Amino acid sequence: MKRTLTAIALLMTSTGIASAGSISCSGTVDYLSFHAPDTFMIRLSSMNTAVFFCKPETTFTVPGTTYTTGPQTCKALIALFTTAKVTGTEIAGMYFDGDDVPATCSGWGPWKSANIRHFSL
Repeated sequence: MKRTLTAIALLMTSTGIASAGSISCSGTVDYLSFHAPDTFMIRLSSMNTAVFFCKPETTFTVPGTTYTTGPQTCKALIALFTTAKVTGTEIAGMYFDGDDVPATCSGWGPWKSANIRHFSL
């Protein structure tokens, strides 16, 4: 039994499941910016700083997740978040995943990246 649990723990660590963070933040889009050469950042009102979330010309990946955000999805997200910012629309929940994800929405470090897995307007 002990060997089985050790094997499962090692497998989870090697695939990034155990080390990756996941958090849901909510609020209005306070900040949406482009950072050269090709990355966009977002900050919701419940977050202390903006995080990188996609690249409109290439596939965006972050350590700690098994999925990516493609260029077309990135462009659609930028349009949706721009509209949400201009209209003051509340985002009920935005799920961020990756190794840079903190324990709380106000605990982001500077220049961190995360994949957006899901959000609700």
